[in-house]
Amino acid sequence: MEMSNGCICCTLREDLLVEIRRLAEARRFDYLVIESTGISEPLPIAETFTFADEDGVSLGDIAQLDTMVTVVDAVNFLPEYHEARYLQETGEHLGEDDERSVADLLVEQVEFSDVILISKTDLVNDAQVRDLMGVLRGLNTEAEIIPIANGQISLNHILATQKFDFERARQAPGWLKEMRGEHIPETEEYGISSFVYQARRPFHPQKFYEFLHNALPKGKLIRSKGYFWLASRPDFAGQWSQAGGIARYGYAGMFWHSVPEERWPEDEDYLASIEKSWAEPFGDKRQELVFIGQELDKEAIYAALDNCLLTDKEIQAGEKAWARLRDPFPAWQQMV
Repeated sequence: MEMSNGCICCTLREDLLVEIRRLAEARRFDYLVIESTGISEPLPIAETFTFADEDGVSLGDIAQLDTMVTVVDAVNFLPEYHEARYLQETGEHLGEDDERSVADLLVEQVEFSDVILISKTDLVNDAQVRDLMGVLRGLNTEAEIIPIANGQISLNHILATQKFDFERARQAPGWLKEMRGEHIPETEEYGISSFVYQARRPFHPQKFYEFLHNALPKGKLIRSKGYFWLASRPDFAGQWSQAGGIARYGYAGMFWHSVPEERWPEDEDYLASIEKSWAEPFGDKRQELVFIGQELDKEAIYAALDNCLLTDKEIQAGEKAWARLRDPFPAWQQMV
């Protein structure tokens, strides 16, 4: 059955609920496979199973979300991943407001998967398959990765696996695990390494800008993401995200150190998480950047980022002096 009148996670939600309920009540089927378009984001589709209609009925009451499967094209994945193209350029997008890149989409689909099938392996050599498996393992440390040819795969690998867990899937990307200190050495089998850079003093904005534009590892950097702190914008966290040939930075939010305590959350777990990341004299202000790639020179990247930090003399000069530092980053509109 083709449902082509909208997006699964918005206009099609109720239609999908009605159809799955009808099919379940018929008691004629064991499994239902939902195949979304190639530009769909998996997380909103999974969340559709928690959506309740006006009667309070959700998909989760009728059917269990069992496995999230992503099919990766062995021939085209890496070229598309590394090429800095936006979906708007490909003609495959969700409308004029869709600002995602091809790499953004590929990463979202791979990171959220329980099973990754590498198709068209008969059209590439063993070394190319190995390189691709390394990149995929770097992006997703948990998924079962299976090379296939001519679409041949045992249904046991994709049906009734009971692999899907919503909370785990939402928290499982490799860069997030590295940030939490859960390093997965298995990826080193494919020449993939990952590490997190942390520091408790701000970056000189000009030096960090030059690092991102001129000194960032090229070609072998698969994924990098995290938060940064600019001396010229002492109250605010910047957000960094790179996937393949596309990289972005911008406003992430305020550090709690700059928020009056009367405006802090009251939830005890949230407060505990703030306390865990707290260190005097700057509270939760910090650098926290994760890098995942092939044959990365960790020491060189650390040294380059350390060189971007304010010196002891600059730290002692204080925030009024920091505000006069050259800052080539675009203005953060969300700050207003």
